[in-house]
Amino acid sequence: MGESKGRVIAIGDVHGCADELDAMLDKIAPTVDDTLVFLGDIINRGPDSARVIKTVKSLGNARCLLGNHELRLLRYHHEGDPDILKAYDWETLKQIGRDDWAFLESLELTISYPELETVFVHGGFLPDRPWTEQGPEIVTSIQVIDTETGQYGKRSQFANSVSWAERWKGPPFVVCGHTPREDVYRRPWSLCIDTACVYGGKLTAYDVKAEKFLQIQAKKKYID
Repeated sequence: MGESKGRVIAIGDVHGCADELDAMLDKIAPTVDDTLVFLGDIINRGPDSARVIKTVKSLGNARCLLGNHELRLLRYHHEGDPDILKAYDWETLKQIGRDDWAFLESLELTISYPELETVFVHGGFLPDRPWTEQGPEIVTSIQVIDTETGQYGKRSQFANSVSWAERWKGPPFVVCGHTPREDVYRRPWSLCIDTACVYGGKLTAYDVKAEKFLQIQAKKKYID
């Protein structure tokens, strides 16, 4: 639960794109009254996860959500099973120090602003149960719901599926990342602002109270 006198600005999946994050922060020019809400997946895939973590940690007015990429690295950190890792995780692991692990442990699962009737989450929610009762396995990973079985997962997992957002009937209004698209994805009760920066798209931020977007074009396509 949170309250903010100034702006509340959500920032989509950074994925190690440190230069683009710096440009976004220059564009936002946050004041001490503003709150920046990073929607998770600030690490991996891009060129400099360590610098992104350092930047986010240096911001006194930032809150950061747990994404599926952070969740996987934390799981490895606790359990030590290398089989759960992706190839690009190793590069990030080389960069992470003790203080960074403490920061990753502190990431929030959801961030709620009741006065704005808005909840921030990395991936999304299942529409058939209260959002407050959904754990990290669901809320960091969900993209779609299988129309035949009702199972949730990634877009690539199900041939016949629908975005969870199509079935989400708020309140609250949900702001999320996790599912990269060329443009922001607005539904009546949700907004996804992962606009595929690491794939050569844009880094998007959303000023909740003003209902305005800010975008930074990626310097290059970092991965296919």
